[in-house]
Amino acid sequence: QVQLVESGGGLVHPGGSLRLSCTASGFGLNYYAIGWFRQAPGKEREGVSCISTPGSNTIYSESVKGRFTVLRDSAKNTVYLQMNSLKPEDTGVYRCASVFPEECTVVTNLIPDDNSWSQGTQVTVSS
Repeated sequence: QVQLVESGGGLVHPGGSLRLSCTASGFGLNYYAIGWFRQAPGKEREGVSCISTPGSNTIYSESVKGRFTVLRDSAKNTVYLQMNSLKPEDTGVYRCASVFPEECTVVTNLIPDDNSWSQGTQVTVSS
């Protein structure tokens, strides 16, 4: 069973940056495509980004493209979501999960493994 532990998040002013970490325990993260999702109050969960396996193809939702970067650090068994130029509409609970398809073709078609969800972290962008 995939187990992911998330860290990062917090309160930041508009235009600021945050980095979320998604670390695997007991298995090599290189073998899984990892997706990032967020959910704002009163809204449905939204796929934000994905990094594929094998290799590291990355995709992003239109709302974050150019501002967010997902990357994998194999030595630390961790996937990061670097979030720059944050906007109030980026506010929400962010979670990572292993996803299918592993090629990460379209962010809106990501299927998370429900047994792999991280615990989630709150990101609040506010002045």
